[in-house]
Amino acid sequence: MTLRSNWIRTFLILLIATGFQNISAQKATPKYEFRAVWVATVNNIDWPSKPGLPVETLKKEVTDLLDMHLKNGMNAIILQVRPAADAFYPSPLEPWSRYLTGSPGKAPDPFWDPLQFWIDECHKRNMELHAWLNPYRVAQNSREPLAANHIAFKHPEWVVNYGGKLYFDPGIPETRHFVTQVVCDLVQRYDLDAIHFDDYFYPYPLREDFPDNRSFTQYNRAFSPDQKAHWRRENVDILIKMLNDSIKSIKPWVKFGISPFGVWRNKKEDPEGSDTNAGITNYDHLYADILKWLREGWIDYVTPQIYWETGHPAADFETLCHWWNRYAYGKGLYIGHAVYKLEPSGSSAAWRLPGQLPRQVEILRKYPNISGSAFYSSKHFKRNLLGFQDSLSQRLYRTTALTPPMPWLDNQPPATPVKIKASGRRVQWKPAETHAGEPLRFLIYLNEAGKPFSPDDPQFIVQHTRLHAVEFNRKSGKRKKYEIRISALDRLNNESPLSDPVILKL
Repeated sequence: MTLRSNWIRTFLILLIATGFQNISAQKATPKYEFRAVWVATVNNIDWPSKPGLPVETLKKEVTDLLDMHLKNGMNAIILQVRPAADAFYPSPLEPWSRYLTGSPGKAPDPFWDPLQFWIDECHKRNMELHAWLNPYRVAQNSREPLAANHIAFKHPEWVVNYGGKLYFDPGIPETRHFVTQVVCDLVQRYDLDAIHFDDYFYPYPLREDFPDNRSFTQYNRAFSPDQKAHWRRENVDILIKMLNDSIKSIKPWVKFGISPFGVWRNKKEDPEGSDTNAGITNYDHLYADILKWLREGWIDYVTPQIYWETGHPAADFETLCHWWNRYAYGKGLYIGHAVYKLEPSGSSAAWRLPGQLPRQVEILRKYPNISGSAFYSSKHFKRNLLGFQDSLSQRLYRTTALTPPMPWLDNQPPATPVKIKASGRRVQWKPAETHAGEPLRFLIYLNEAGKPFSPDDPQFIVQHTRLHAVEFNRKSGKRKKYEIRISALDRLNNESPLSDPVILKL
């Protein structure tokens, strides 16, 4: 081989390698990506750290938590506002939560509204707030006292004891209507970005069958006894459709999402199922037919809890990502990760590896229908996660990402900001009058004049703000000319066309 051909070969190798690096960089920093953390309130898992804390302590815990997650690159919080037929907000339908004040039904003193505070603080940081509810759980322990005004006392026939826990019976129509009332009240009164339900529909099965013979006898809708599983699934179907219809009738822009158990069905039970051997499935044991809800358009996003490692013999992480990617039905698909399993001294070798979670995030970015992650749960980010926090803030989530738009809810972008003026290091603008009254945010793009620029590359986004002016710091070294472009974002992250560039010397 000649020297010239060696040089050409080396050049091509470098060119290909550089190309792959650029592709990898683009995948590693997408402009639209859901990046969320679950904040569980049941049993004080994540917040509050314990019941009965002073209000200022509770608020500081919130702001410290949000600042931590913002630093890690998150753009959404999934807050459990109704852990067990109780409330972390003043509800006309349900009592205050024991996990807030220490006593079921006891209002905070001095009075404040925790949910409103969470919403305000999230929105200040341009983070979404998804209100997480458990539909049927009434009490974690049947021996726990309930608040005197609890709906269970007014309608004891709605409640069953299963495994020492109390649940609303999903087979009773009134329980579905009550849950829908609770959700409607939340959507009407609060500026929520989404309503979110987890994997607990019918409870995870025990040795004994769920005690719903009475409701089946009374409300079987002509299902025969051997079709009871189908009846249970239809009970949940009815609730999901009712909730979606109700949410959209009040505020069409509020999203509705579900975070189910990671396996819909195994292939051995259904040819459409995943190549897994899970002992529990959504369809067969929790009576949640997630694929139907996606197919029918009853939910806007799904966040399967794929809490297994890559290479797991019964439920491999990547196998399940591949399967869910095939069955997104055009809706939002984000993957739930088990941050809580990452443990330097844990019993599982896979979860002692610092690359486990970063690799999972990278795997998702190979699939066109997967557009983000959610991490369970918040408190674990306060401990050693084998450097995962650094991997997020310095590499995987280094650049700004917007939660993905949902064009089936709204695909009309706002108008481009107007009256853009540059003076010194300051740029100011006004929203277009056509969108007066709608809460808008703005993206500020910056690039060195004369250098390549792309609005699809988030490295050029230098600010995401609700303000109408920004001031830049002077850059070190010789002053250069920079182009500043501005766009507007509506509440669903539809983006306006960019403004014409204005020039600043920085």
